Amino acid sequence: MVQIGVIFLVVFLALMTGIGIWGMKKTKTLGDFFLGGRTLGPWVSAVAYGTSYFSAVIFIGFAGTQGWQFGLNALWIALGNAVIGAGAAWLVLARRTRRMTQNLDTMTMPEFLQERYGAKHLKPVAASIIFFFLLPYSASVFKGLGHLFEAVFGIPYDIALLVMIAFTGIYLILGGYFAIAITDFIQGIIMFTGAAVMVLVISGKGGGLIEMINQAAEAYNVHIPAEQQPTILTIASLVFMTSFGTWGLPQMTQKFYAIKSEGVISKAAIVTTVFALMIGFAAYLTGAFSHVFFDPQSVPKTALGGVAYDMIIPTLLTGQLGGNLQILLALILLLVLSASMSTLSSLVLVSSSSVAIDLYPSRVDPKTGKDRSVAMMRFLSGVFIVISYFISRFQISIIVYLMSLSWGVVSGAFAAPYILGLYSKRVTKAGAYAGLFTGMAVMIILFFALGSSSSPLAASIAILVPFIVVPAVSALTRPPGTELLDRAFEGIRER
Repeated sequence: MVQIGVIFLVVFLALMTGIGIWGMKKTKTLGDFFLGGRTLGPWVSAVAYGTSYFSAVIFIGFAGTQGWQFGLNALWIALGNAVIGAGAAWLVLARRTRRMTQNLDTMTMPEFLQERYGAKHLKPVAASIIFFFLLPYSASVFKGLGHLFEAVFGIPYDIALLVMIAFTGIYLILGGYFAIAITDFIQGIIMFTGAAVMVLVISGKGGGLIEMINQAAEAYNVHIPAEQQPTILTIASLVFMTSFGTWGLPQMTQKFYAIKSEGVISKAAIVTTVFALMIGFAAYLTGAFSHVFFDPQSVPKTALGGVAYDMIIPTLLTGQLGGNLQILLALILLLVLSASMSTLSSLVLVSSSSVAIDLYPSRVDPKTGKDRSVAMMRFLSGVFIVISYFISRFQISIIVYLMSLSWGVVSGAFAAPYILGLYSKRVTKAGAYAGLFTGMAVMIILFFALGSSSSPLAASIAILVPFIVVPAVSALTRPPGTELLDRAFEGIRER
């Protein structure tokens, strides 16, 4: 298994490096580096969105945890992610986002919020939120990949981290968004194929898909007592957080800025939805199938005797795909690697842009007049990757809290000011500030008040509350000037 996996890994990393070198030749301006020159078609854009959406977290953490705790109810998460988090996001947000960011000449979420509301201090505040809460998120992906390499390939954790950082740095720093988008497309093909193979092979072990679903439903009710099964509120909050929550994440909305034209949106929505359906259902079905292969006594345990949720899927796959199925296991491991690297590259790009674009005082050298923004983006992408390495390597305790808070804080802060700003001229600067700080504060307060186990509920509330606060404050404060609104909404019909 190790030899096959290493061969797959070497070929994969060599391909990523080659694409990075190719992307470097096409990257001349900051717009090229960060948005691919706004020239990407529907297939590449859609798959880039999907691969940024799903990382190793869904295949290892979520699939194991929710598959065991929720059983087949976890499929509601997959459906919500596909319909709301993928398809509806493209249909509702993409057209207006692309047009308004072009009207305002903006490339990042902080830039958009500043220009949309005429608030000069909103950009550094928003950029700081992205820096402090997305950087730890990227570090957590590095950490997960390091442990995966250590467990499967026998590579020491420290060396595995260095390998991942080196190759992610090469194709991201050289090629920018061009390289990310093309590598995401290739990684997406690997993810789609690997997910389909994983479900077919695992379900074949139990007599076919329908038979496995029936067995999983019966075993779940035996293994998990009714009083321990999740409530409707728990399931709904997790669906909402992981589906609608993506509408406010900068690394996801960036994909809308970069599309070639508005004509690609409907196609991209369909492609993204199909992709998300395959990835989500494959992950959560496999998690639910764990009840067929394990019982409460044989399920992987922690040192303290609790269920080791992160080990359920790896143990299931290695146990069922050994022997003559090692090539399939290697493909599935490549699937997990692809999912993580695509998410990671998007996180690093957006995090570095929070400094290079949003906080960097001048993009033009005052002495030579030369645009130094691309060099700065490359430099800061490298810096952020190195910082992620040290966070992952030393596992600083405060970072654990930041990672747990990241999704709710970022989406809670940005979703309402961003979405309402696309659709209504009535939203004011004060309303945007109020929504941003309210979402962030609600998430932090509820996270510590309710505990980390209730973070999906806390995040859902943090995302929803600003949608009440922003219109309420806007109704009491002065709207932006007519000139600003006319420029922002040029070619857009207000609703």
